[in-house]
Amino acid sequence: MNCSPEPRCGVTAERKKQTLHKIAERTAQPNHDPNTHHCLCGADADLIMLGLATHEPNFTIIREEFKPNKPRPCALCNQVGHELKECQGVAREKQGEHDEFAGSMPGSEQEFIFIRLCVLREYLARELTMASLPFPFDFERSIDDWVFMCFFVGNDFLPHLPSLEIREGAIDRLVTIYKDVVHKTGVSVITCLYL
Repeated sequence: MNCSPEPRCGVTAERKKQTLHKIAERTAQPNHDPNTHHCLCGADADLIMLGLATHEPNFTIIREEFKPNKPRPCALCNQVGHELKECQGVAREKQGEHDEFAGSMPGSEQEFIFIRLCVLREYLARELTMASLPFPFDFERSIDDWVFMCFFVGNDFLPHLPSLEIREGAIDRLVTIYKDVVHKTGVSVITCLYL
């Protein structure tokens, strides 16, 4: 398994591109084992899209589980109640002689989710496959199209289009429009990796 950790702070878009470029280089090698499993760890939702864009069947994204309204601990002292810029770097007071009454510190046990892209690809295959096309359906091209369309709903670099709110079914709406366009035009949105 090739694991590529993404550091917690100071990760640039360039670093992500470099990591995925390395994966693409490895997979292009004639001796590449198609059973190689790639693993990328990071909080960025774009990693899911970038992982899908590699077209590698065995790819896992590890992310910290997002819990809305849960206070995040300071990255320096791992305590809640202040931001990193306000941190004094002071250790938390022990509760009991050996800290036996402390219980679990907020943020001390981070939960992670594992996103297996092969499972997501199976769901996308069911959703994107179109019957009665006048040409052979190309699932890999439809993955590229789906990733491209999802960027209209917003990502770390682009705001979502005002009329496309993910909570209001924007992705479903885009998939419906996509299928109609492909049926009418006979080509995918991204043809030969060009718009």
